[in-house]
Amino acid sequence: MALLDENRLFPTDPALREFARNLYEGIRDLPIISPHGHTDPRWFAENEHFANPAELFVTPDHYVFRMLHSQGIPLEALGVPQADGSVTETDPRKIWQIFAENYYLFRGTPSRIWVDHALQEVFGITEHLSAKTADAIFDQIDANLKTDAFRPRALFERFNIEAISTTESAIDDLRWHKMIKNSGWAGNVITAYRPDSVIDPEFDNFAENVAIFGEMTGEDTSTWTGYLAAHRKRRADFKAHGATSSDHGHATARTEDLSPDIAATLLQKALQGTCTAEEADQFRAHMLTEMARMSLDDGLVMQIHPGSYRNHSASAFARFGRDKGFDIPTRTDYVHALKPLLDAVGRESNLTIILFTLDESSYARELAPLAGVYPALKLGPAWWFHDSAEGMRRYREMTTETAGFYNTVGFNDDTRAFCSIPARHDVARRVDCAFLATLVGTGRLTPEEAPDVAYDLSYRLAKEAYRL
Repeated sequence: MALLDENRLFPTDPALREFARNLYEGIRDLPIISPHGHTDPRWFAENEHFANPAELFVTPDHYVFRMLHSQGIPLEALGVPQADGSVTETDPRKIWQIFAENYYLFRGTPSRIWVDHALQEVFGITEHLSAKTADAIFDQIDANLKTDAFRPRALFERFNIEAISTTESAIDDLRWHKMIKNSGWAGNVITAYRPDSVIDPEFDNFAENVAIFGEMTGEDTSTWTGYLAAHRKRRADFKAHGATSSDHGHATARTEDLSPDIAATLLQKALQGTCTAEEADQFRAHMLTEMARMSLDDGLVMQIHPGSYRNHSASAFARFGRDKGFDIPTRTDYVHALKPLLDAVGRESNLTIILFTLDESSYARELAPLAGVYPALKLGPAWWFHDSAEGMRRYREMTTETAGFYNTVGFNDDTRAFCSIPARHDVARRVDCAFLATLVGTGRLTPEEAPDVAYDLSYRLAKEAYRL
């Protein structure tokens, strides 16, 4: 018995379902373009076996462990490492047993589809995960992981990934990307420039990070001109390792276009730890505009991921650090917040700025109208908490009427869980085919046009937008 319904996510109307299914069959096997994510480049550099099922499915996936923790299960019981190195559970079978016993919690969620897809399509498992089947499924996955066919590079090729981008800090030494580049392997694994740690004055150890930034680039980053020069050099380093994009995870979409004197003063306050919260936000805002100007020079596509209250739980952050499931969506303004940046560079047709949101109320009201007129702007796909069948459908409904399809950039998976990549792209392709079938059924798209749009949404737009 299969875990997955072959008609999942398609319309229930028989005629629309058949059209959506036929449309999907035409694009289901297209190569995967994964232009933004958080898989570990070390996997592909060393190409070692994944250690065990828990390390593959549970410990790295905040979608999984945040749901389990919401029911009172301690993060350390799931093997999530503590910031100070204190002991967490290390027995993968115990971690897997907890996951299996509580798998019912994921009923109806995107994670359920992703995990079931990986179990069935990657590991050939047809039994539902539960306390009863936990050991047998663990053993089957574990046995597979010990074979060469399940090493990271082999899975990369099996998943038909044409290109994947990881995301590294501006002060990362890029050692794993260097190893990949020198290995002779043909897999296209590139990096993306994430400068938050040297742009956000409220980031942990900001002054120390900026000092390291200076050491890495040979620039005096205590001065405004040296600080900007360091960014240009590091961006060039990242480009040399395949980067085609930068990524910015600011709390808001606020931008500013300040004079060099004001920006230099704010940098000095940030380095001295004396800037106020407003001044820190003002500096972050100005640096988005500076990054956009640099993108005009070096061609890196700029991604802005605002609207997340990062590390909402102070105690969880203190014990486990960043990216542990406590990032919560907030309301986000784009019309006023982006105006300084758009006044500076928004009409530049050779610049691409991709906007994401965790605030769905802004899609139709702000984001689609902005992308529907400014040449520099494109809309990123439904992201993070809205990376779901319902979120993708709402995204298409709220943006297409104003921005169309061609001011969007296809799909990215934004994941740390490697085996969920093909699952997430499969969900996106099914949802888009269902949406296109509905447009055809209601006379808003011709049957002849639909296959072209499906191809563009699944493959071409992402490849072109990210210059891959």
